[in-house]
Amino acid sequence: MTFPFRLLAPPDPATLPLPYPARPADGVRLLRGAVYAIPDGSRPLTADVWLPEDAAGPLPVVVFVHGGAWRAGLRDDLGPRFRSWRPGPFARLARAGFAVVCPDYRLSGEAAHPAQRDDLAAVLAWLRARGDELGVDAGRTVLWGESAGGHLAALTALTQPATTISGCVTWYAPTDLPALAEDRPEGTYDARDPRSFEALLLGGAPADRPEAARDASPVAHVGPEAPPFLILHGTDDALIPVRQSVRLAEALRDAGSPVDLRLLTGGGHLWVGLSDEDVEDCHVRTADFARRCTSGATGRA
Repeated sequence: MTFPFRLLAPPDPATLPLPYPARPADGVRLLRGAVYAIPDGSRPLTADVWLPEDAAGPLPVVVFVHGGAWRAGLRDDLGPRFRSWRPGPFARLARAGFAVVCPDYRLSGEAAHPAQRDDLAAVLAWLRARGDELGVDAGRTVLWGESAGGHLAALTALTQPATTISGCVTWYAPTDLPALAEDRPEGTYDARDPRSFEALLLGGAPADRPEAARDASPVAHVGPEAPPFLILHGTDDALIPVRQSVRLAEALRDAGSPVDLRLLTGGGHLWVGLSDEDVEDCHVRTADFARRCTSGATGRA
């Protein structure tokens, strides 16, 4: 007897029931762990959706992409400088009138590039499919990420159709993988090392996979149709050189695309070295940028 493998076909995430809402803060609803994609041979991918309690009309969307060197990380973690915030950073954005979507994606131990970019494209498609049900306007979406998440946010923003993304925010993100050997201090990075985080993302050492390294670099996808960018990076970042953000800003300017590059004096990775006031300002700048980019009825500002 032949087993009917069609019975194993996964359900369509666009039709699955949404999670029952929690209320983690006054005025905020949280749909935790909504399934947005089920890649073949992989675990289901989920997202948290933060919504204001009483929203009038479809909401603009901020999709936050977590960091963790493409190897680790939690979808709802913005880093150690924000873990003590009450209410937290995503609840604050929801109170300000945004829907905030925090997706999982396949880590480098599960799949190599471009799986991560594909996952973020899938969450955007899921938002378009369920926009009416969620009360969001997927045509007004800003991508935002920190560190490796900033890299993935930028890569997705620059490879999606031109009208899909209203803006993109990166915090201390790598943007040009082939140039890392030049940008990092001599002796601190080996492009032939198959154990580096970049190699694990690419499925091989960057020096041995130059085409993949280029394809995984946001700077390689910049064009005149790029959405507006806000780029924040600390000048004292010892993990991701500030030159990486400068490279992306220069490419955007050369293409005639709007970009706001802010270099924070004394700031390290994860905003180590910044005052609490400066860290809060990074969050405020991000919210203000997202508001400007999504102020129209649909599409870009």
